Amino acid sequence: MTVVEERPAAPAAPPPRRSNRAWALLRNSWRQLTSMRTALVLLFLLAVAAIPGSVLPQRPVSPEKVTAYYAEHPSLAPKLDNLGGFNVYASAWFAAIYLLLFVSLIGCVTPRLADHFRALRTVPPDAPRRLERLPQHAKATERADDPAVAAQAAATLLRRRRFRTKVREGEDGSWTVSAEKGYLKETGNLLFHIAMLTVLIGVGIGHWYGWHGNRILVEGNDQGFCNSVAQYDESTLGPRVDAADLPFFCLRLTGFQASFQDNGQPKDFNADVDVQTEQDGPWRDGHFTVNYPLRLPEASVHLLGHGYAVQLRFTDRYGQQQTKLVPFLPRDGAFTSEGVASFPDVNIDPRTNKRDVNLQVGFEGVYVPTVDPNGGAASVYPAENDPALFLTAYRGDLGVEVGNPGSVYALDQGQIANGELKKVGGDRPQRLAKGQSYTLDDGTKVEFLGTRPFATLAIRHDPASLYVLIGAVVGLLGLMLSLGGHRRRMWFRITPRGGSGSLVEAGGLPRTDYPGFETEFGELVGAARGPDGGTP
Repeated sequence: MTVVEERPAAPAAPPPRRSNRAWALLRNSWRQLTSMRTALVLLFLLAVAAIPGSVLPQRPVSPEKVTAYYAEHPSLAPKLDNLGGFNVYASAWFAAIYLLLFVSLIGCVTPRLADHFRALRTVPPDAPRRLERLPQHAKATERADDPAVAAQAAATLLRRRRFRTKVREGEDGSWTVSAEKGYLKETGNLLFHIAMLTVLIGVGIGHWYGWHGNRILVEGNDQGFCNSVAQYDESTLGPRVDAADLPFFCLRLTGFQASFQDNGQPKDFNADVDVQTEQDGPWRDGHFTVNYPLRLPEASVHLLGHGYAVQLRFTDRYGQQQTKLVPFLPRDGAFTSEGVASFPDVNIDPRTNKRDVNLQVGFEGVYVPTVDPNGGAASVYPAENDPALFLTAYRGDLGVEVGNPGSVYALDQGQIANGELKKVGGDRPQRLAKGQSYTLDDGTKVEFLGTRPFATLAIRHDPASLYVLIGAVVGLLGLMLSLGGHRRRMWFRITPRGGSGSLVEAGGLPRTDYPGFETEFGELVGAARGPDGGTP
């Protein structure tokens, strides 16, 4: 009887280890974010997101235009403001696209840069066994010289055409010449992406360490303006900039000239200023226009716009006079301008020196440099050909005693609605020409003395502007290289011919879309073969 020994069964194979789902999700998300397609989509989204910044007025650049937009679109403007429409480049959604693009470019460029350096150090690969399978192929033809000489001649020809070449000798006595060209295309691609990173970094540095502010300067105002946060009409400091970090300089607008075409379109603006760049230092002349800013050591002064400042003189019931020069903001291309002149310190009894807040006076006005011949408070041309001022007077509490915040370009409509400010002098605005006066019902008088031009200045400092410019130039250069470069490979196989001479076979492979490769291949093969089989 035969005893069969039973062997123990092999242990079952362990089940495959399941990958961590969270890690797989993160890995796939990172690959998707750092892909070239995602970078292009984010770049397109960034360009689309910048469109509102060009279409809508931006508060850091032109707050008066934002005010005018509120007046023209009272229901739409608050909604756009909540979405960051008037400060697009500081909005959360724009910053999110910006940061995603920044991360995507870093993750995309870094491995490609390493691969490119590795490829530049790698010699072209040896010729494939069957050259006839390549997109371009030239059958073997006879050549008079031996294979070694023919191979060196072909390599010399390719090097003259700026191909990277490698000559190899086979064990069977044959020779191969490998050549490659067109790495500038990938170099251009990498330069373009690195330039984009430079621009993004420069924009970030400019946001963190830059500052800008807007200021209206009236011609002939001797007080002028000095660079401090308190003297700006609107200012924004970078997160890493303190008010004490602002450089010292002062400006005085000494002259402003504006010219217009016959249809009212602006023609030329020129501003003349006195500039002081050192404490108690000398003043020097400065001149700038719209496209040529005034360059200071740590700031640039840009001319954004201009308008007219109305000069009014008010005489109260006690004979005391006050004069104010008030900028009126344009609301259309013909410079129909609106503004407010407030006189809170009037009608003070000189015997008791007491002020009655209910006797404060404010004027809402519309100034038209060329009044419409058909009547009405509207201008038909931006130059002062037939100027007129339309004033509406209010008397009451202006709200300055309790420190109520308000616009310097409009009276508080809430105070008018609840009766704290009452309209006086009739329902229709009073029209005044230069030099004319208007007497109110209590004997007080306001006189229109004339106007002076004012300039809206944007003063800014961007420490990374040079890097952004360099990045833009390098990006343009990289784009040109990328579009003009075509990567391709060529091989020559040179085998001994029975007796003497050699046989030359060639093949070519374009690595990118290159319509002219067939012509180039034919020229190189013909030159490598030489006339009548001779040396080229």
